[in-house]
Amino acid sequence: MPRPIPLSGPYVSRYGAPTIAAVDPRVFRLRYFTHCLSCTFCGDWCCQEGVDVDQMHYAAIMAHADPLEAYLAIPRERWFTGEVDEDDEVPGGASYRTAVVDGACVFLNRSGRGCRLHAFCLEDGIDYHDLKSMVDCLFPLTFGGHRLSVADEVIDGSLVCLETGPTIYRGLRSELEYYFGDGFVRELDAAEALVLRRGARRQPAPFGGTRSSTR
Repeated sequence: MPRPIPLSGPYVSRYGAPTIAAVDPRVFRLRYFTHCLSCTFCGDWCCQEGVDVDQMHYAAIMAHADPLEAYLAIPRERWFTGEVDEDDEVPGGASYRTAVVDGACVFLNRSGRGCRLHAFCLEDGIDYHDLKSMVDCLFPLTFGGHRLSVADEVIDGSLVCLETGPTIYRGLRSELEYYFGDGFVRELDAAEALVLRRGARRQPAPFGGTRSSTR
């Protein structure tokens, strides 16, 4: 893994967790399609295994269980696997996994595209951040060990929309600003510029010249 870039100090999310103090430079270089509902080739690939929902958002979902159950026409008992993963780096200190039904997340729209939980929020005038977990909204970014990084699906190359759009950071900058604030993204902008300058200096010189040093 590339050496993380330390930030000037820790940034705590609006929920009190997670805290980010460093960033993986790959978030500024690697690319993905970004505009999911405009995709014509993935078949909602990223929804095939369900998603982790932190305790805070799990409670919010269950607070809307009556109208959401009517909207989905799926009993609430089938929404989650029932397993709880204790984790002090997520809001509320624990995560619940959404159930997989017929090869995809229970909340996937089977007759169209996208997340029905997201659609429910839009139709009811609810900010989707109120019900959708950070892990969900930030994918394919992730966090752990006080570091912002890229998801395993990016590292192992299994994410089918890699290298087809803007950088992961640019695609999710507005989400990061929502969770961590303007100061956080301004510092990441500076880190991005540094990473891209270093990358440009590593490019081959014209006419067969040598690569320039980054030191």
